[in-house]
Amino acid sequence: MNTFTAINLIKRPTGGAITNSLFDIVEKEIPTLKDGEFLVKQSHMSLDPAMFGWMSPDTESYIPPVALGDVMRSSGIGEIVESKHPDYKVGERVMGMMGWQEYVLSTGQGLNKVTVSLPDEAVLSIFALPGLTATQGLFNVGKPKSGETIIVTGAAGSVGSIVGQLAKADGLNVIGVVGSQEKADWIVNELGFDAAINYKSDNLDEQLAEYAPNGIDLYFENTGGPIQNLIIDRMNPHGRVVVCGLISEYDKQVPSPGPSWLNVIKRRLTIQGFTMPDHFHEVPALLEKLTPYVMAGKIKHRSHVLNGLESAIDGLNLFYTGENKGKLIVKL
Repeated sequence: MNTFTAINLIKRPTGGAITNSLFDIVEKEIPTLKDGEFLVKQSHMSLDPAMFGWMSPDTESYIPPVALGDVMRSSGIGEIVESKHPDYKVGERVMGMMGWQEYVLSTGQGLNKVTVSLPDEAVLSIFALPGLTATQGLFNVGKPKSGETIIVTGAAGSVGSIVGQLAKADGLNVIGVVGSQEKADWIVNELGFDAAINYKSDNLDEQLAEYAPNGIDLYFENTGGPIQNLIIDRMNPHGRVVVCGLISEYDKQVPSPGPSWLNVIKRRLTIQGFTMPDHFHEVPALLEKLTPYVMAGKIKHRSHVLNGLESAIDGLNLFYTGENKGKLIVKL
């Protein structure tokens, strides 16, 4: 076999569902290696909410958009099948930005060797972008303290579920916001969250009062939506808000209004947005921080696996519907 399949982005989304019309499925020749290069056969590919931003035409975002005609950007994991690089050997596993394609030619830049003896799905669910994002956002941005109360939106998602478990392991009271009773049961009964709130229920403020009677110290935001205002209303003085994602806003032409600045002033809140490309050079340190929690059995996960490269296209819409259960992964 001398060719492989890749998917290029050819149009920008304009709101609404992601469709095949935005992409071009192409066949490429497997490249001949030069000295200092190696070839990776990608086994699993990650689907992440950040992709909606990467497809947009916004050139002022934290990372340039995917150029039209280029392979769609994504992180993944795979095995080295051919190498002319002295530091990367055939049979070793690597993870990092690989794109929507079956094979990846690399010099090693942007890829990290996989050293843990876990299956590919587990590595991609925990040690790739979700775990790195959760670790950076919680510890280095949120700066949690034992005994505090944290609320995490998108708590059953790939990032939020890890944030909540890390926080619980460090002695915080953890409240998760989810979109279904099944997800609420999972984060409480399986992951150990102290409480779960279904944002679709009618008595959100009453639930916040019940589960956070002493207020909220740390707010890890993944979704956006009306519950934002209610959470900010219950933040303690000098509370911290970590803005990681706003999945409810990515398909809108005009973003919804956010919480009132008046509450920010009255409560002297610190609000910080962050994105992982600013911290890719810190990946080894983040993995060093995260690994002991995983090896001690304090981090559980579940994966929602789609089969085949082309399933990635429609798979992105699961973020809008909330039908994905766990880390969304494409198995190639």
